[in-house]
Order: sequence, then C-alpha cells, then structure tokens
Amino acid sequence: MLKLNVGLSRKIGEANFGSRGASVHLELELDGGLVHDPDRLSDRIRHLFQLARASVDEELSRNGQQDPRSDSRPESPRRAGNGRPATQSQVRAIRAIAAGQKIDLAAELRRRFDVERPQDLDLSQASELIDAIKPQSSNGGRR
Repeated sequence: MLKLNVGLSRKIGEANFGSRGASVHLELELDGGLVHDPDRLSDRIRHLFQLARASVDEELSRNGQQDPRSDSRPESPRRAGNGRPATQSQVRAIRAIAAGQKIDLAAELRRRFDVERPQDLDLSQASELIDAIKPQSSNGGRR
C-alpha cells in the first residue's frame, strides 16, 4: 500500500489589511504497484491537486460568506464595521442610555448599523451611537 498526501493552502488579502485563507489536505491510499508506473502515479497526484485547488478556490470565492449547507455558526459575531470592536464600557453605556431614553435598542441597531447587539459594533460606530442617543444638555454641558 502506498499513501499519497496532497495539501494546498492559499491566503488572499482584503480591505483594511485583512486577509482570508483556506487550506485542504487530502490523503489517499493507492496500490503500491503504481510506483512502477510513473505516468499513472503522476496522473493520480495531478488529479488530487486539481481537487485540492478547486476546493480552496471555491472556499475563497465565497467572499467570507458561510456555506448555507453548513450547520456550524461563525465563532465570532458579525461586526458591522471594519475597525476594532466596541469596548465593554461603550456597550454598557449604550444599553444604559437607551434604557434611560426609552429607545428600542434592537430596532435602533438594526436601523442604523444592521446588527442585533451593541457588541457587534466597532469602536467608532459605538461612539457614533452614544453621541446620537445621549440626552442633549440645554446648559452647554454644565450642571
């Protein structure tokens, strides 16, 4: 018995210095007699690389979208923006201000940023939302 291992990895760049990668590794047991038939062995190797290449290309062509046939969920929530995630302090402030102003936070988040939760915002979006929903002081900020 002869074991044939083929692997292929590729990474592509994305906006804001991001990247996505995909890799596939295949292992196949072949008849040991193929060692004496280099043309057939080369054909099998080439075929496995074609399968690996097609799989990696398909994965990368999804443009970051999850396979609808997959039951698994992304490990981290979708973030609306491309920056650093909102801080815990921002998330707490957003919830407190929304509650104090009687704002339907879920509806506001969907309307403004197309997200479900404040922790799905990035740092600048969270700041923008805080500024937009905080109560405006009529005395120029002095108490």
